[in-house]
Amino acid sequence: MGVLQDVREVLLGTVEKAMQGDSEAVGWVVVAFLSLCIVVVLALSQEPSRKGAKVLPPLYSEGLPLIGNALAFAKAPLDMVTRGNNLLGDCFTINMANKRFTFLLSPSAHEVSLLSKDSDVDVREIYRFTVPVFGPGVVYDADLDERYFQFKMLGSGLRISKLKGYVPHMVNECESFFAKWGNEGEVDLFDELARLILMTASRCLLGPEVREEMFEEAAELIHILDQGMQVLSLFAPNLPTSAHRKRDQARKDLQKLFQKVIEKRRETGTVGDDLLQIFMQARRADGSACDDYTIVGLLIAAIFGGQHTSSITSTWIGLHLVREKDILCRVMEEQEKVLQGQDGKLNYDALMQMDLLHRVMKEVLRMHPPLIFLMRQVENERTYKGMSIPKGDYLFMSPAVTGRSPSLWAKPNEFDPDRFAEPRVEDKKARLTFMGFGGGRHSCMGEQFAFLQVKAIWSVLLRDFNLEPVGEMNVPNYEALVVGPKGPATIRYKRKVHRAH
Repeated sequence: MGVLQDVREVLLGTVEKAMQGDSEAVGWVVVAFLSLCIVVVLALSQEPSRKGAKVLPPLYSEGLPLIGNALAFAKAPLDMVTRGNNLLGDCFTINMANKRFTFLLSPSAHEVSLLSKDSDVDVREIYRFTVPVFGPGVVYDADLDERYFQFKMLGSGLRISKLKGYVPHMVNECESFFAKWGNEGEVDLFDELARLILMTASRCLLGPEVREEMFEEAAELIHILDQGMQVLSLFAPNLPTSAHRKRDQARKDLQKLFQKVIEKRRETGTVGDDLLQIFMQARRADGSACDDYTIVGLLIAAIFGGQHTSSITSTWIGLHLVREKDILCRVMEEQEKVLQGQDGKLNYDALMQMDLLHRVMKEVLRMHPPLIFLMRQVENERTYKGMSIPKGDYLFMSPAVTGRSPSLWAKPNEFDPDRFAEPRVEDKKARLTFMGFGGGRHSCMGEQFAFLQVKAIWSVLLRDFNLEPVGEMNVPNYEALVVGPKGPATIRYKRKVHRAH
């Protein structure tokens, strides 16, 4: 009773000071009132109906009431989710203030999100933070019919016939880029490959005008847009911060920049072999075309869709290969064999035959997924294992957690690309096991483009250079919105001397 009496006296004293105008006391009273409101709301929202109550996923919580979950999740989200997974299984809920985060952490649980219709499980609310970057009515801000039309256009630019035409551009960009490296030295692999990937994507998707005439300006504006997508942006995308103001201006400047290319093509009748041309020529079922603002927004979305993920994945490939000498030797042997069969030409067919390099990339995505959570929101109630997942729940899948699950992968913390080869094929034991590119109705349409782009980069790099590690292996930077290696990803290179035959 003594403790309660002390608490009572503190509360009454604080209220009295607040009534006398003490600003600090007023602040504490407001905080206490808001906290009480949240408690009441949560209690009411979780109180099951006495009549016909439904079974919800079990709740997982840590630390202090109200703020414990948020603090634990902000500090180390994967650790918290893994603990919940170990304790409660593959489906559980974490309350975050007035939001319910329901986690789906197995191949069968993934089906709830990835095999549901968009009208039942959608991403629109989740990805509101992209609207200032892509633009209103573009991709995730569009209604479903318009979104499907936009995705169809994007898909047209990534079909096999287009991909075959992109490969020569990819190879040319890689050869030109690495030709500018010295004979030997050290580089931050992430910085270098991020720039190269933006170059190849610009040439294939934005067109030669942007790549050859205005790349530096476009790259700087894209960088500013990128800097304007921060963790804060997830919750308050329109908050008038410095980064957000710069982001909004960069979006306007990119509109003007790309607008020049669009108008020039119309004036001259120039027809490109790129994604821009597809957007310009596409027509909806009613015969209407995309307005220029939407076209530019889609171009930005296409660049953002793969820029970070491909840069990060390419970097992890290098960091592993320079330390896994036996695998590197096998990759080099595969390169020589494949290229001999193609008369030394690095083309689409050659890249498609590089099975080991393909598995290396998949293993990197399993161990180091750039997106540690894939999120959607329940629009209509879902069920799983007899549990009801109510409308409004945020669904979280975690490629990072399931990618290291010992129930799905043999020795999950070891780098072993052969786990994807026959006879093991660990990713095929259950559908939706490998989550490197999403899955089901929500597979990444840029998957094949990404494989070709990354394999082209590493084919040229391994052909022309001997590589060595510098320092210890990097660890993931979980403080970033898109997770890559922490710190500089430094490697040492030495140019090979190719003898003429």
